[in-house]
Amino acid sequence: MSVKSKIKTISWSVLGLSCIVLLAAAMKAKDSKACSNVEINIEGAKQHLFVKPADVIDVLNQTNIHAGETLADIDLRKTETMLKKNAWIKNAELFFDNHQTLHVNITEREPVARVFTTSGKSFYIDSTALRLPVNENATARVMVFTSFPSDKDVLSKPDSLVLNDVKTLANYISADSFLNKQTAQINITQQRTYEITPVVGDQIIRIGNADSLDEKFFKLLAFYKNVFAKVGFEKYSVIDVQYHGQVVAVRRGEGYKISDTARAMAQLKQVDTKLNTVLNDTTYSAPLPKANVDSAKSVAIKHEAKKVSSTNAKKKTSNNTKGKTVNNKKAQAKKPKAVMKKRK
Repeated sequence: MSVKSKIKTISWSVLGLSCIVLLAAAMKAKDSKACSNVEINIEGAKQHLFVKPADVIDVLNQTNIHAGETLADIDLRKTETMLKKNAWIKNAELFFDNHQTLHVNITEREPVARVFTTSGKSFYIDSTALRLPVNENATARVMVFTSFPSDKDVLSKPDSLVLNDVKTLANYISADSFLNKQTAQINITQQRTYEITPVVGDQIIRIGNADSLDEKFFKLLAFYKNVFAKVGFEKYSVIDVQYHGQVVAVRRGEGYKISDTARAMAQLKQVDTKLNTVLNDTTYSAPLPKANVDSAKSVAIKHEAKKVSSTNAKKKTSNNTKGKTVNNKKAQAKKPKAVMKKRK
């Protein structure tokens, strides 16, 4: 290696070492400074009901973070971890700027529904179906679901599917301004289907499962527009949009019961099969109209008379036959027998 190359290498090494020393000195000098201020910023929710600045300050005090504290004594990572233990905090970021101001950026989870279980307990869920605890000092104005089948910490697979349906329905209805304002609560049935109680109107809106929501709510909105606009909201007690291609509306006071949809469909299929069999049978004839009581008595009397007449005719024929047989025997008995004479 030439002398010139050695000088250049040594120069770059000295420069690099100097930068490291200066950086270390700067960091040491910065760490020796004190925190000048703390600024808290909470984002993610329209109304910050469950994460308040006071809650964040409480965690900061637990980790000895406040204005005037030396930066070297502040553990930002530990504080972030403690803040994230709050179920309502989705993310937490802490950093200092060049003026030694601590910025605490909090992202709060947004609740989309409140769920009440069959045992009376309740919880919130966010848009990802994460269960969030209820705060007695705060209540969010969100959609309400009732009769959730479980309040266990670890849900079974069927219950997890129901919770996922709740999330799907809540996200769908919340995205539509009209449906969101018109929905008072949604009840979960024992068959794990869903019934909406509207804000305006005294009806039950049955939507079945959480599939094909576009079609179901399109039919519901069309029914509102074409029927309720003409006859009013009080004429029908049930609106059922769970069936493909149709809306089943039950007038108030009329019976409507579907306890087992699968069974009802099977029975309907059996009736349809029997009807097709009858219509395809060439020996089929339409049933006679139902006779009244007097007609039935008249037919019965005529039938009885005909039966007696037929019996008498048979007896008379039998007697005539017997008489002819006796007379024939008598005639045969009176007839002289042939006599053979001997020739002389």
